[in-house]
Amino acid sequence: MPRISIKYFVLPLGMALSACDKDLETINENPNASESVSPEFLFSSVLINTAYDYQREAYWEEPASAARYITLVRNEDNDRFSWGPRSWDNYYERLSANREMMELAQAMEQPQYVAAGKVLEAFNFAYITDLYGDAPYSEALRLRNENISHPKYDRQQDIYPALLNTLKDANDELAALAQSMVPKADPMYGGVSRKWRKLANSLRLRMLLRISKHYPSAFAEMQEIIDDPQQYPVFEGNEDNAEIRYLGDIGINSWPGGPLANAFSEFDKRKASQEIVDALSVRDDPRLKVWIAPVDDPSGSRINNSEYVGVPNAIPAPYDYNGGAEHISRLSAMFNSNSHPRVKASLMTYTELCFILAEAVQAGKITVPGETAESLYYEGIRSSMRYYGVEAEADAMDYYDQPGVLYDGSPKQLITQKWIALFLKGAEGWFDHRRTGFPQFTPGPLATLPEIPKRFIFPDTERAYNEEQYLQALLQFGEDRLTTLMWYLK
Repeated sequence: MPRISIKYFVLPLGMALSACDKDLETINENPNASESVSPEFLFSSVLINTAYDYQREAYWEEPASAARYITLVRNEDNDRFSWGPRSWDNYYERLSANREMMELAQAMEQPQYVAAGKVLEAFNFAYITDLYGDAPYSEALRLRNENISHPKYDRQQDIYPALLNTLKDANDELAALAQSMVPKADPMYGGVSRKWRKLANSLRLRMLLRISKHYPSAFAEMQEIIDDPQQYPVFEGNEDNAEIRYLGDIGINSWPGGPLANAFSEFDKRKASQEIVDALSVRDDPRLKVWIAPVDDPSGSRINNSEYVGVPNAIPAPYDYNGGAEHISRLSAMFNSNSHPRVKASLMTYTELCFILAEAVQAGKITVPGETAESLYYEGIRSSMRYYGVEAEADAMDYYDQPGVLYDGSPKQLITQKWIALFLKGAEGWFDHRRTGFPQFTPGPLATLPEIPKRFIFPDTERAYNEEQYLQALLQFGEDRLTTLMWYLK
C-alpha cells in the first residue's frame, strides 16, 4: 500500500527540526513500499480533516459557546470565557499536508488538485486569521524547502487580499482545466470542478463582506462576481452546500456527538443555550423540534415549565438549572447519532450565501439581478427550512407573516435570522456577532469578560519557540488578549 514518506515532523509553528532528522528519515524508509502517494489520496485526507475539524469546533469547542448555540453544564470554562492560549498546530498541519499535495500534483501534472488545493488553503488560512488576527502566512509553510523555522506574522490586512486572489486564481484555473478530479477522491463534490468554483466564489463573497468596513474595493469585487455568473458561479441551492457526510462506522468518521465518537455523558454535557431556544420558541419556529428535544418532565420545573427549555450560559450550577436534567432540553436525537443525513461537516452553505447577499443589498452596496434584500432574506430562511424538512410546515403556519419574521429591513432582524439558520454551521454565528453586534448576547453572571471574546490567544508554543517573531507581531497587532480587536473589527 502506498504511504507518505516521513521527511519531517509536523511541529508547533516556529520549532526548529532536530539534528536527528536524517537518521529518522532513514529509519522510516521501507524498501518494500512506495515512497510516494497519489495526489488524490492526500487531497481527500486534507478535505475530510478540514471539514471534520471545522465542524467539531463549531459544536464542541469555544465557537459553539461564543455563538450562544451551546451551553456546557459541566466543565464550563468555554462558557465563562476562561480561554487560555489556543494551539493552532492542527490548522498548520493540514495546510502543510495540503501544500505537499499541491507540490506533488504539480510534479505529476495533475493541476486540478492544485486548483482545488488553493480553495482549501484559502479556507484554512482564513479560519486562522479569523480566529487569531495577525498570523504566520507568507513564511508559514517554508520549513522543509527553505528551512524557515521562525516564520514572521503577517498582518491580517495583508493576508486577506492574498487569500482573495488565491480563490480567484483557483476559480480561473478550474474553469480552464479539461482534467477533472477522481470522483471517489472528493467526498464533498464528487470531482465536479464547477462545484469547486462555486465554493471558491461563495467564499470570496463571505470574506469580502467580512472585511468590507476596511477594504475599499470589497463591494465592487462582490458586484463583479454577481454580474458574471458564467465566470464566477456561486451557490444556487442546498445541493451546492460545501459539506461532507459522516459515515458513522468508526469514531473518527462519526459526528462528534455520536456514541462512537464520544460517550453519551459527553453529549449530555452540551445543552442548547437559552439564547437559541428562546429565539426559536418566540417565533414558533418549526426548526425547534428538529434541533432540540423536549424536556423529560415539564412538571416540577423551578423557573420555566415550557416544553423546550434552554440553559443560560455562564451561570452557577447550570446542571441544576430549572430543577435539573429532567427539566432542561437536550439537543435532538440526530445530534446524538453517529451519522444523520441532516448532520454533516459543513464549510459553507447556500443559506449563508443568501444572507450575505441580503445584507449587502440591504445596505445599498450591491445589486443582485432579479432579487431584493427582502427576497434574499426570505430565501435564506426558506433554504434552511427546506434543508431540515419543515418548509411546508412553515408555510402552513404563516411563519413569515408573524411579527419579528416579517421583513422590516433592519440589520438586527437579518443577522438574527442568519444566526438562527446557521445553527452549529461553523463559527459564523460568533464571527457575525462580533462584526455586527447582533444578536445582542449576554455574557452571563460568571463570565470572566463583560463581552463575547473577539479572538483566540496565540499558542504558548509561539512564546517558547518563535518568541522574536511573536513579540514583533504584538508591536503591530496589540496585546495578546481575548478582547483585542483584529484589523477588520476596528
